[in-house]
Amino acid sequence: MMSVYFQPPCGKRIHTHSQITMTSSGFNRVLSIQSHVVHGHVGNKSAVFPLQVLGFEVDQINSVQFSNHTGYKNGFKGQVLNEKELADVYSGLVDNDLHKLYTHLLTGYVGNPAFLRGIANILKSLRDVNEKLVYVCDPVMGDDGIMYVPKELLPIYRDEIVPLADIITPNQYEVELLTGKPIKSEADIWEAMQWFHERGVRTVAISSSELGSNETLLAYVSNRIATGTERYRLTIPKQGNNVIRFTGTGDLFASLFLAHSALTNLDMGATLERAIATLQAVITKTLHFIPDQVLQGKVPVTSQQRELKLIQSKNEIEYPKITLKCEKL
Repeated sequence: MMSVYFQPPCGKRIHTHSQITMTSSGFNRVLSIQSHVVHGHVGNKSAVFPLQVLGFEVDQINSVQFSNHTGYKNGFKGQVLNEKELADVYSGLVDNDLHKLYTHLLTGYVGNPAFLRGIANILKSLRDVNEKLVYVCDPVMGDDGIMYVPKELLPIYRDEIVPLADIITPNQYEVELLTGKPIKSEADIWEAMQWFHERGVRTVAISSSELGSNETLLAYVSNRIATGTERYRLTIPKQGNNVIRFTGTGDLFASLFLAHSALTNLDMGATLERAIATLQAVITKTLHFIPDQVLQGKVPVTSQQRELKLIQSKNEIEYPKITLKCEKL
């Protein structure tokens, strides 16, 4: 198979997924527990395809199955998996020793406290058979100052789930919820990331913050290593004239960060660059399909128009083109 190389910040040459790490049970295999929609790309529909394109086996448990995401004007319909059903599905994997195959656990949207605690039980079971299993937690609770899950989830995430995570990918608002402190400056970002490290989290990644200029966003990664803490910052130009907010981007970022952290052997500078490169490319592709009148703000954007064009972005996912370089601080 052809090998393609990218140049990470430290100057080392790193293989892409054609050289993906093999485990004793085969390729890296992810158990992804997130929401599912029939139409569109959020939750597992946003996370699974990119992971598969990058060479990962992915098994998914859907915390909900909805017709579409909850932002559509005429609502949504579907089912919610409860904690007993979650345990039942997982027990089937255990009965067949399939839980021994997983190298990663990825979690996203969860709608009730008992289900979230059920995930903690699953993680314990997975680590009992593979102590090296990597848990990537996207603590989906809200955005833009609005919490859209039951408030009872917050203390469970803060006190029970966060200390179990190896990698966590909250947005700025979720960082503020978990730490109980507002983010007004870059110093606040680093202080907040330290809060996560003190609770045992190795890597904290924030895909975007509002600390940039009117034209830019800032992404941050803080990574604990044996000799100390690595810190990275990446400046991202805003796209879409600030008119359009996309759904599913956080789910996409978490899956990309999981994939590239494994593919680069935990080179977090390269991981951040690749994840952001793909995320920006997908947004660019999505904007290409949106009518000019919408982009100009003359006509309101519809929820369907805001759906990420993931399938059309397969090449950009598989071979990210690095144009934005991160700073190691």
